[in-house]
Amino acid sequence: MSYKLEVIAFNLESCSAIEQCGANRIELCDNPGEGGTTPSYGFLKRARALVSIDLYAMIRPRGGDFLYSNDEFEAMKADILRCKEAGCDGVVIGMLNADGTVDKKRNAQLVELAYPLGVTFHRAFDRTRDAFEALETIIETGCERILTSGRTPNVAEGADVLKTLVQAAGKRIIIMPGSGVRSNNIASLAKQTGAVEFHTSARTMLHSEMKYINHQMKEELNTVIADADEIKKTLNELAAFHSV
Repeated sequence: MSYKLEVIAFNLESCSAIEQCGANRIELCDNPGEGGTTPSYGFLKRARALVSIDLYAMIRPRGGDFLYSNDEFEAMKADILRCKEAGCDGVVIGMLNADGTVDKKRNAQLVELAYPLGVTFHRAFDRTRDAFEALETIIETGCERILTSGRTPNVAEGADVLKTLVQAAGKRIIIMPGSGVRSNNIASLAKQTGAVEFHTSARTMLHSEMKYINHQMKEELNTVIADADEIKKTLNELAAFHSV
């Protein structure tokens, strides 16, 4: 059994650190405060130049819910084409209907447009009305994996649901736990859920190196960055579990 770790990168420095630590895949996003949105074309191009591991780009035109207008859908299609031009290995999508079901038709169109790139369905899954109905629909759209916390705020709370989803999915699609995956729980999650791919932000805060700060602005211009030590610890824990 081969375990894989995907790590979010919100900036170029994180991309380099993630690859150097030995992770398997990067999910490239902008706007951590919004939960991740589509990275710019320049960000995509430079990230691709910096790393050789798999690079998946978030396709999400805004924060908020996952009910998108036709104009937003057109923007998502254009962004997928840019990802292909930039040399990405895959994209990360997720569109819902107002009733909490997966928007099968439009998600399938995005998967087809992205081909031959891989496609992950993101945590829009955790906002669906029925996990197993959504699972079957997503499989039918052609996605290769689902990122989910088990329909709870974090994987620790959703571990039992994650286990059931892994069993229901079988070999048809990968269930990838994410949201709260850290070095101190990844081994127990692997044991409890049966999942073989995991998603982490391994995030920490990088303080600004500006020498001049206008304190009247009453703000902290710090940056969310991937913690290399945490990534290494997480990979070591996963490797140790694998060797047992």
